[in-house]
Amino acid sequence: MRELHIANRRVADDTAPYVIAEIGHNHGGSLEQAEELFRQAAAAGASAAKLQKRDNRSLFTRAMYDQPYEGRNSYGPTYGKHREALEFGRAEYVHLAKVAAEVGIDFFSTAFDLPSVDFLVELGMPAIKIASADVTNTPLLSYAAKTGKTLIVSTGGASMDEVRLAVDTVLPLNPNLALLQCTAVYPAAPADLNLSVIDTYRNEFPDVVIGFSGHDLGPDLSFVAHALGARVIEKHFTLDRTLPGTDHAFSLDPGQLTDLVAGLERTRASLGSPVKVCSDTEAPAVRKMGKKLVAAGDLPVGHVLTERDIACKSPGDGLKPYQLDLVLGRALLLPLKTDDNIRLQDLAEPADFEPPAQRPVAIGEGFVAY
Repeated sequence: MRELHIANRRVADDTAPYVIAEIGHNHGGSLEQAEELFRQAAAAGASAAKLQKRDNRSLFTRAMYDQPYEGRNSYGPTYGKHREALEFGRAEYVHLAKVAAEVGIDFFSTAFDLPSVDFLVELGMPAIKIASADVTNTPLLSYAAKTGKTLIVSTGGASMDEVRLAVDTVLPLNPNLALLQCTAVYPAAPADLNLSVIDTYRNEFPDVVIGFSGHDLGPDLSFVAHALGARVIEKHFTLDRTLPGTDHAFSLDPGQLTDLVAGLERTRASLGSPVKVCSDTEAPAVRKMGKKLVAAGDLPVGHVLTERDIACKSPGDGLKPYQLDLVLGRALLLPLKTDDNIRLQDLAEPADFEPPAQRPVAIGEGFVAY
């Protein structure tokens, strides 16, 4: 059975979806803002709040680190300074871990490099996220898998062969893997999502929990993803979608995150059981509107039933119409009036029919009638 554990939560096909509020750097470098995001995510019913962790000096080339970075979304004059302004260190992570424990939400982060894996492991994070950009980074995948932490891997921009390689890299080292269908477009239009890949993943990787990391606008298509088998749902989260920063515009605000969690629960409830039966809640309507086999007219004892003798009428509290062949050609053991139920226990095969014994009746002196 495909399942994994994150902290004290079990995630499998028979559990509620695990909802990740991806905060990333939507806190804008403010610990106070991050704390409020954690509290709002927990209030909305999310399972986890997630950040992103980079060792910026080792992650980027010198040229990229020193590249000028200006504009509304910039937090520094160069790309490196911009990233550093948004990066939380140990003190902030320790503080937010306490907040997460207080409000009852899991807390972990995306690791973009090997030092960040070490950082998250040292802090006791219950899981490690691997971004789509690193689905082909087998050294990082292998290094993170060896920690024993549950890995959640997004697959945006990857080919199926690259996804297979990622899974083959992780599973021999660590069975606790979630694989998320994702599209590396920000924001992603509905036609970009290719949610049918969820079914492809479920068929190809029967031991892996499958999920969806959505960059689409709003919560609605996550319900479709869940119906298709996604058991981990990740959506970006912000307090204000108009704030500066590339992720805010396609993030969910607190009200939308609340709608996401509630809608996923409705979706799960609507999926129900794969076993098709007449449910207890359907039974009254089936009885009222369904049909049964009844006598089309008054019929005497011994009468052999034909189609002309039988009608299908409501309520449906007797033999089903599809049982017609079970009664045709059989003799009545008792008389029926119009609309009386036809019951199997009141029928006999014609050859087995015996008329009921008749009692003598005195009709006058010396005369007896039978």
